Amino acid sequence: MPLKGLNVLEFSGLAPVPFVGTVLSDFGANVTIIQKRSIMFEFTNFLNGGKKSIGINLKHPEGIEITQKLIANADILLEPFRPGVMERLGLGPNVMMAKNPRLIYARLNGYGSHGQYAQRAGHDINYLAMSGLLSLYGSKDTKPVPPVNFSEFAGGSMVCVMGILMAVIERYKSGKGQVVEANITEGISYVGSWLMSSQDSMIWGKSKGENLLDGGMHFYDTYETKDGKWMAVGAIEPAFYREFIEGLGLNIDEVEQMDNFQSNREIIANKFKEKTRDEWSNIFDSKDACVTPVLELDEVDQHPHNASRNSFMRKDNVVVPIPAPKLSATPGVSSSNKPIAVSGQNTREILESIGYTQMEITKLFQNKTIFEDSKSRL
Repeated sequence: MPLKGLNVLEFSGLAPVPFVGTVLSDFGANVTIIQKRSIMFEFTNFLNGGKKSIGINLKHPEGIEITQKLIANADILLEPFRPGVMERLGLGPNVMMAKNPRLIYARLNGYGSHGQYAQRAGHDINYLAMSGLLSLYGSKDTKPVPPVNFSEFAGGSMVCVMGILMAVIERYKSGKGQVVEANITEGISYVGSWLMSSQDSMIWGKSKGENLLDGGMHFYDTYETKDGKWMAVGAIEPAFYREFIEGLGLNIDEVEQMDNFQSNREIIANKFKEKTRDEWSNIFDSKDACVTPVLELDEVDQHPHNASRNSFMRKDNVVVPIPAPKLSATPGVSSSNKPIAVSGQNTREILESIGYTQMEITKLFQNKTIFEDSKSRL
């Protein structure tokens, strides 16, 4: 696996940073989480498959000492806190990279290390709003409607992973690590580069919900079917539009692509109501018309295309995607089916690996510097 041999130390946090650890783990890195007891982290435990866990009280001086030793042996550190937290703990990059010059110190937060909002809390909707991209979502004459949490993962986790891997490559040249500063607001803005730079093109230019790619056109929209399900239509190019109209059984001269947008939408909507989603899928599976079924999450692994590629797997009957992209020589392997370590499960094992004796470990438990839970969740 491409990242085999890299040791990653992940500080527990909300979902974006655990997903960074998951991606690195899926492609072979050894990931250890420094966890604390908190009900909030139950929401991210399902991203901890295949990771090890050590429970450390970071408010205890000996807990900081243990953490410094762990960082000294790490290749990559993943930090989810607001700016300044690690510095106040004595674990900031200046201190730790002096001890470990090869360390890649990755920081992921909402707004960045400085600026008016740097110390403010936020969630996906806030970061997308501050990027300007939220203003593009929603139908005509409606309020901006946020998509399901994508910004934190596309603009946060995946941009952070990209930065880490670039730092790993650079380290092979210089022998030195560096700080990777990622924040969700700037990350999702960067992911939206094309959307921003194309605003003066013919694709946009009208109000929200009236443009080519935001539901303003009858040939780029979703349509309800007879059984209450949906089909997605993206027949932008004339050749695809012709295939689309023929698949519906309509006359293209009566439903022209670049005219009568609203009446054409009504004609198409009524036509889709005549058949079920699966019936329409069977029709358009034989046509190159950019028309596909809108699949529910619990059925994506059953679609013939996805099933033929083994694009998804199931854990406890929940569908999860396999690692992407697929590498021909060193593909990733999903951590989802590996045991999920509960908080501090590997505390003793990890401390022994950095030189602590059983007597020292017992004392650390007694003074509540460390903790462990004994059973993993499969």
